Amino acid sequence: MSLLVTGSIGIDTVVTPLGKSENCIGGSAVYFSMAASFFSPVRFVGVVGDDCPFDLAKVFAGRNVDLAGLEVRHGSKTFRWQGSYQGDMSQAITDGLELNVLAERPPIVPEQFRDSEFVFLANTHPSLQMQLLEQLAAPKFIVADTMNCWIENQADELKKLLGKIDVLILNEGEARMLTKNDNLAFAAAELRKAGPKIVIIKKGADGSIVLDSNNEFFMLPAFPTKLVKDPTGAGDAFAGAFMGYLASVEKTDAKYLRTAVAYGTVTASLVIEGFSMSSIAAVGKTVIDERFAQLRKMTEF
Repeated sequence: MSLLVTGSIGIDTVVTPLGKSENCIGGSAVYFSMAASFFSPVRFVGVVGDDCPFDLAKVFAGRNVDLAGLEVRHGSKTFRWQGSYQGDMSQAITDGLELNVLAERPPIVPEQFRDSEFVFLANTHPSLQMQLLEQLAAPKFIVADTMNCWIENQADELKKLLGKIDVLILNEGEARMLTKNDNLAFAAAELRKAGPKIVIIKKGADGSIVLDSNNEFFMLPAFPTKLVKDPTGAGDAFAGAFMGYLASVEKTDAKYLRTAVAYGTVTASLVIEGFSMSSIAAVGKTVIDERFAQLRKMTEF
């Protein structure tokens, strides 16, 4: 089934206790697409400025990612993010943020993409997410991500978005911020009342918690990773594998939802083992399947 992603393409500078990566490729749509392409063809919609140093055709060479929705906007600058991690690297610290092209109009969804049925609105301004959604004919399964700066500064727009989606994916800090409650079970229930049928709260090294459309909870630990170099993009890779798997089986009921969360979990574990996309870009689907089998064995009782 057709899978479309729209979100940011960024120039990142990341500092962790294990090193620094300057002016590397990043952005929610990029990490998502790399992960989703292990499972399903991806239709990519995004915009960069004419200063973008990356050739996305080369980045996704050999992967089933259709870049017909990529716009290079002349006279504009590409989104930039500078962040750092400390201690256990559970939280990113934003040291610099330049929205640049993301503060402008959204890219146009190509005509051949408008029949997309599975849609991921990767992290970007909620009003842009809604404008992009409005360009689609009849999406069947809509998933969205967000971040703290939109919760703090665009709360009204974000609430409108929540009423239009099927699944909300966010981290535990964002869930607490959005609901003003520290109890994640309560936060998930409150977020479901806002519109989404399913809420997935990512807990970093502690895995994730899911409240599904049957009002049932599902929890899964993270895949144990011995070396964490750079957590950037792990959440977007989680979403990519999650959506890629669901689009490949064309099902979204509880059984398949849980399998999708497991695939998201192990795919995210690959991202964090290297800076930027160096680790996930170097592996094949076999590695993901091996980790999936290991995670299943670890969680049986």
